[in-house]
Amino acid sequence: MAKGTVLIVDDEKSIAEAVKYTLEKEGFRTLIAHDGAKALETARQHFPDLLLLDWMLPEVDGLEVCRLLKQDTKTQSIPIIMLTVRSAETDKVLGLEMGADDYMTKPFSSRELLARVKAVLRRTATSQIAEVTRIGEVQVDWGTHVVRMGSKPVELTAKEFALLKVLIEAKGRVINRDALLERAWGYERSMEIETRTVDLHISQLRRKLKRIAGRIVTVKGTGYRLVHDE
Repeated sequence: MAKGTVLIVDDEKSIAEAVKYTLEKEGFRTLIAHDGAKALETARQHFPDLLLLDWMLPEVDGLEVCRLLKQDTKTQSIPIIMLTVRSAETDKVLGLEMGADDYMTKPFSSRELLARVKAVLRRTATSQIAEVTRIGEVQVDWGTHVVRMGSKPVELTAKEFALLKVLIEAKGRVINRDALLERAWGYERSMEIETRTVDLHISQLRRKLKRIAGRIVTVKGTGYRLVHDE
């Protein structure tokens, strides 16, 4: 039985075929695209369970593919793992800020690839909380990733939405900044990206959710908690 469908996007055919072999041996279905334009077309047509996305692509680069998919409500819930030779920390930050769920540098082992794929799919498989969650005047529709304040939609970035989700799932418990980074950004803390990234995103989230901004409470020296309805 197939474990899910993975869209492999890489202009190097030998790499795409090697990844395809590794995944299919493990029970996954695969689709392949060799340029960014085809990746967008395939993702929008087939809605795969995961994208493995190279950065350096013809037609449309991987970063732009990621941005466009994460901005589209129909495809923004598809998890994306960037696979690239770009190993600088600034590149990793940019990829993750654009909405990627994980970031792997080439070359990588088959074991690490499978571990990352399974980890990301586990996170997304357990992401369904309830069809709609209400916090005061704010409603979060998990199926469509639409947030509303009353009847008016609230435009959140992928990372702001992910942070809100983690806070809601915590059910009032305090979540420290390291845990927020790991769970909302989906990468390992070994990357040493500063936790102030969380603070900046929380500030933006409060600004956009102004009617319930006070429910996102700062716990000094630790992290944040979301106060639910009594």
